Amino acid sequence: MLDFKTPQLEITTMAEIPSGTGLGSSGSFSTALLKALFAHRRRLLLPDELARLACQIELDILKEPIGKQDQYIAAYGGITCFEFNKDDSVIPYPLSIRMNTLFDLEDNLLLFFTGFSRSAGSVLKDQDSRSKNDDEEMLRNLHHTKELGLRSKKALESGKTAEFGELLHEHWLHKRNRSNGISNSQIDEWYDLAMKNGALGGKLVGAGGGGFLLFYAQNRNQLRKTMNDAGLEEVRFRYDFEGTKVLIG
Repeated sequence: MLDFKTPQLEITTMAEIPSGTGLGSSGSFSTALLKALFAHRRRLLLPDELARLACQIELDILKEPIGKQDQYIAAYGGITCFEFNKDDSVIPYPLSIRMNTLFDLEDNLLLFFTGFSRSAGSVLKDQDSRSKNDDEEMLRNLHHTKELGLRSKKALESGKTAEFGELLHEHWLHKRNRSNGISNSQIDEWYDLAMKNGALGGKLVGAGGGGFLLFYAQNRNQLRKTMNDAGLEEVRFRYDFEGTKVLIG
């Protein structure tokens, strides 16, 4: 892609989160590698082109049955809305929320590692195949997910974070029905435990099958203690508003 003429190039990668956990690690890796290589060639790479190239590698070249959202949010950062159009264009714009809503999300969204990892492609392959074959049940489920996204946007822009938490729960119930590989008995047990001990709603992040459980907490102290007692490690996080960037040029 970049037409390198010399093989004398060493690439080292480091990550604080393991792959296969639903946090968009492959999209983050693809955008970071591209950004670094373009910086090495002293070439400017804007977020839209960066995300588009990362999608080209993962979807067109590697034929992964995934969406575009991970690459685009990694490139842009922030709390961002994306409209994915039928002509393959993507329109990004920041979610219009107040600062106190942002602080509420930072305080009450809690992330717990299940200890399971999986390949997103293996989980999504059945969903991708059924969608392309116009499976009515699958298409209804996905259309409902799109509607939940629009309702979540409206709730957050209105400052109704508790409603957003309830929408997470509604989304998880529908997502779980898409494929047998999305959840398992242990994950279901942890989810039910959380819902009885301080969580208003939640879901497995990413394709499912493992990775991280994300909850919106009504009582975050109770939820933290319950999940910790159940053996799940919490991973604290902050929002990043810069997207993929070069630290040292």
